[in-house]
Amino acid sequence: MNNYQLIAIFTYASEYTVLRHLLQQAEIRFVFQNETMISVLPFHSNAIGGIRLLVHREDVAEATEILNNLNNPSSLRIV
Repeated sequence: MNNYQLIAIFTYASEYTVLRHLLQQAEIRFVFQNETMISVLPFHSNAIGGIRLLVHREDVAEATEILNNLNNPSSLRIV
């Protein structure tokens, strides 16, 4: 895990479902740390430190761009 960098922290798995799909689609190397523990004990998420998104150092720029695009409300369009 030395080659991975923390770029985001989530409280629940439902918060990053779309993000996971986009990262997989872009073939970015990533890990959601504490995901299993919080799925078993969801109300302990804050005590555990949340679900941490770790991305390989070579993919950080691309992953950050994807994350920023999701956080931009103007990119959401109703069809």
